Amino acid sequence: MMSLPEVIGVVSRTGADELRMDPMDLYQTDHFLITKPRKEWTVSLEEHQDNLRRILDDFIGIDIAFTQPIDMRVSEMLTGVRAAMAIKLYGDDLDILEQKAQQIETLVNNIDGATDVFRGQLSGQLYLQIDILPQAISRFGINIEDINQLIEVAVGGKIVTEIIQDNQRIGVLLRYGKSARASPADIGALWVDTPDGEQIRLSSLTNITETDGPVSIDREQARRNVVVQANVEGRDVVGFVDEIRTRIASEIKLPPGYYVTFGGQFENQQRASTRLALVVPIAIILIFIILFATFRSLSQAGLIILNIPFAMIGGVVSLYLSGLYMSVPASVGFITLFGVAVMNGVVMVTCFNQLRQSGHTILQAVREGAERRLRPVLMTALLTWFGLLPLLFATGPGSELQRPLAVVVIGGLLSSTILTLVLLPTFYAWIEGRNEKRLRPDFVSGDSR
Repeated sequence: MMSLPEVIGVVSRTGADELRMDPMDLYQTDHFLITKPRKEWTVSLEEHQDNLRRILDDFIGIDIAFTQPIDMRVSEMLTGVRAAMAIKLYGDDLDILEQKAQQIETLVNNIDGATDVFRGQLSGQLYLQIDILPQAISRFGINIEDINQLIEVAVGGKIVTEIIQDNQRIGVLLRYGKSARASPADIGALWVDTPDGEQIRLSSLTNITETDGPVSIDREQARRNVVVQANVEGRDVVGFVDEIRTRIASEIKLPPGYYVTFGGQFENQQRASTRLALVVPIAIILIFIILFATFRSLSQAGLIILNIPFAMIGGVVSLYLSGLYMSVPASVGFITLFGVAVMNGVVMVTCFNQLRQSGHTILQAVREGAERRLRPVLMTALLTWFGLLPLLFATGPGSELQRPLAVVVIGGLLSSTILTLVLLPTFYAWIEGRNEKRLRPDFVSGDSR
């Protein structure tokens, strides 16, 4: 990795800490890359990651994924995974979990936009399996406990006593030498004492084999599970997950008691979207109530609320043209945009009402009010645009969160400002003209022109 010109140092950490405060497995390694300042790079971040992938593809048997230290830790603490999307497969049998996880991994790799696909490892660890032969030990009068104690002392080691030195207690571990436990054959050559004082080879009393078993057994919500992770490039995470969910349901048959859930950053996005789906309508209703209490008119309060869809048009179009997708930062941008759009509407309608109270006709109030409020509305929009331009063109850490917000606000203010200056006066004149006709039956239509 240090052969790349952008990288000036690499720090690697394998396994997990003693307290097991993070979900990192013992067979995983974090490589922290120390790079030159971004302005000295000759390639983009995406090209840099592609170069790293090409280098690491030469190493057989490893899976890679890219993240940032703080983002990784936050994602692990909140959702237990470090990728944009995680498929959590739950079940009881490890062999079935391994088989279905492989099928899901293959399916995800074939979906457009999937990158850095990583499957949690279940099997691959060698275990020493010792099966005691009941007929053999009964022939010599040997107990199972005798063999268990021999294996415990010879292979694992056993603390048999303690030495007290000053204020410390130091355990004394009894264990056979490495040459006596280096292989199944060496372990089978160990001697077992019989009640008659004879010695029998352990291989004559047991079957000793090396078997493949789980590297680790992960559990969540009291169920065994395995996780398939993936990052997403070139498309939105929600659409990506919806396609995976549909294809898993149609192409992979899960036995009874086995099911999948989706997590990762997608889980945070869904949680935030659910909360926003409740908060945004409530906020709009409260704004409408405040506007009605201010203007004492349902029509004028509704007219100002119309600025919200005016603003949404530009926000949605700007997201589409920039190639970005609806996300939590973009949602926050829309909320900010709604506030600015409503404020501009309040400024315009308040000026219209003041001019009408001073004796102007509807058309005169609309024309003069639009001219008077042209500068304040434009100043508000321009001030916001120029303030968000650094976020729009930012490339440093955190820019992936700042850019969607800036794109939504800048694009939404463009459409909101134009429509506020053009359509809002037109709608005001039309609505107030109809209201005036309704209140004055003898009203002559020419008086409103």
